[in-house]
Amino acid sequence: MLDPPLGPYDHVQGHADAPLTLLKYGDFECPYCRDAAPVIEKVREELGDRLRFAFRHFPLHDLHPHALAAATASEMAGLEGRFWPMHASLYAPGPPRLTQADLREHAVNAGVDPEKVVWPRTRVVEDRVEADFNSGVRSGVRGTPTLYVNGEVYQGPVTVERLVDALTE
Repeated sequence: MLDPPLGPYDHVQGHADAPLTLLKYGDFECPYCRDAAPVIEKVREELGDRLRFAFRHFPLHDLHPHALAAATASEMAGLEGRFWPMHASLYAPGPPRLTQADLREHAVNAGVDPEKVVWPRTRVVEDRVEADFNSGVRSGVRGTPTLYVNGEVYQGPVTVERLVDALTE
């Protein structure tokens, strides 16, 4: 089970009272998370107002050396109400671009001051990323992406058809 359940502290797209929920524990450097991003976007388009989508950080920094910096950069953008534009820029098609210089470019794309998304300014949001990671551990997350469909872990293929079926059955 998801621990904690979705709440006001989560990054959510869609209405809070939407009947369907998809949550992704993700890592901005993970190739599988990057492949899942456009699939999830198509699921969101297909289900419209019936779906709320949430994202929680699960940076696998031992495997992905830039994942933690990208997570904290997105949280800094979130402090300015720009989490989702930063999320979209970080998951843009192509190989991940997550060096400090790249994060500054993503910030510009998201409409955020580029100096706010790099260390040491990002220290103020490290606890937020750690809280997401710890919630993933408590929820049984072992890798990324891990998806939760209506509060239950999803173990099928990450395709539009299968996710829509799982959400609506």
